[in-house]
Amino acid sequence: MDWLTLIIAGGCEMGFTFCLGKSKCAIGNDWWLWIIGFVLSAVLLAKATQTISIGIAYTVWTGIGAVGAVLLSIFYFHEPATFWKVFFLCTLVISIVGLKIVE
Repeated sequence: MDWLTLIIAGGCEMGFTFCLGKSKCAIGNDWWLWIIGFVLSAVLLAKATQTISIGIAYTVWTGIGAVGAVLLSIFYFHEPATFWKVFFLCTLVISIVGLKIVE
């Protein structure tokens, strides 16, 4: 269950990271939605770390946010998916999985 919580927290982090640029222009209720998304992400991360080690939980959380933000920028904002961008994205995922394996 805590892994599911961590994945949901990572999804919130991905959404927060994706919308961070838009928050500069947000006012009123829109601004509070970005803040609530971030707080929800952090609370879920804290919940997940009750049974998952902080090193792995934080790495997975930031990894989901980072990989998700890059994928959203490629598919949603139509940024180029260059060889090097995809290569380093894959090495990031492999590194996170490797950390979990050796724990």
